[in-house]
Amino acid sequence: MSGGPSLLQQRQKKEGTTLDIRLKKINKIYREGDIVAGVVVIETHGVSGEVQHQGVTLTMEGLVTLQLSAKSVGLFEAFYNSLKPITLVNNSLEVAKPGKFPGGKTEIPFEFPLKPKGNKTLYETYHGVFVNIQYTLKVDMKRSLLSKDLQKQVEFLLEYKSEADTEKTKISPLPFTIAPETLTNVKEKQNVPQFKVKGRFDSSSLKITNPLTGHLTVEQCEAPIKSIEIQLVRVETCGCAEGYAKDATEIQNIQVADGDVCRGLSIPIYMIFPRLFTCPTLSTNNFKVEFEINIVIVFLDDHLVTENFPIKLTRY
Repeated sequence: MSGGPSLLQQRQKKEGTTLDIRLKKINKIYREGDIVAGVVVIETHGVSGEVQHQGVTLTMEGLVTLQLSAKSVGLFEAFYNSLKPITLVNNSLEVAKPGKFPGGKTEIPFEFPLKPKGNKTLYETYHGVFVNIQYTLKVDMKRSLLSKDLQKQVEFLLEYKSEADTEKTKISPLPFTIAPETLTNVKEKQNVPQFKVKGRFDSSSLKITNPLTGHLTVEQCEAPIKSIEIQLVRVETCGCAEGYAKDATEIQNIQVADGDVCRGLSIPIYMIFPRLFTCPTLSTNNFKVEFEINIVIVFLDDHLVTENFPIKLTRY
């Protein structure tokens, strides 16, 4: 039995019309003031060869969408007004007036200046859980009542220009000691085995394109260790003057040690920040996006202790 397309699928493709957006920049990364350029591609296949349409429109949109976690819903009525999407960019242009496209492929070039709406600020692209900052291009082709309208959407990425961050990243080493007496999130410290872990993050303020680096050493531990992990956590805050909902969620977890590690051995820390799921630390009137690092020590009996360290991310 063949795995290829059926005759019906081939005929539907043959008689279909496809719509696409192709950007000139392969990496799709832009900065404020750039020209977003590319082509709208209309490809028609059919007996008549040409396709009739009621106009083709291209829209550039930048939106911040906010939502509440399940635990926060219903706590503050005022939240619902502050959770409306924030429009950062909204531009439209008519790509083609109503008419017909010939058979085959038609490419229509376009250019959009990437500028904010009014006095809005263009924030970096960020895909979070409760905060989402996204920039898209959407093309719509209106057709007659008997034919289905066509639509295609693509995302492009926005990064800050160098002058957007006037304060350059300053290296600020962060030494740490983790022991039962330093733990703030453990109620019954007497149940925690005696241990001491010392180390250092090379900087708590980091350029987002550089890795988080450092080292840690288990100086002593009376219980066997099962694992040591480094967690990257996003802390997203949504709200307004009446109240804020703050939620921390894990982005990624890297195991730096497996098993009962040698005491006194320096263990390197190295973590790359994932694109889209991180962005420069951001604080506005309606939302915040901040980041933290957790060091998690898991003992052989599966009990664990966690120490938390806020970090600041910048673009430059």
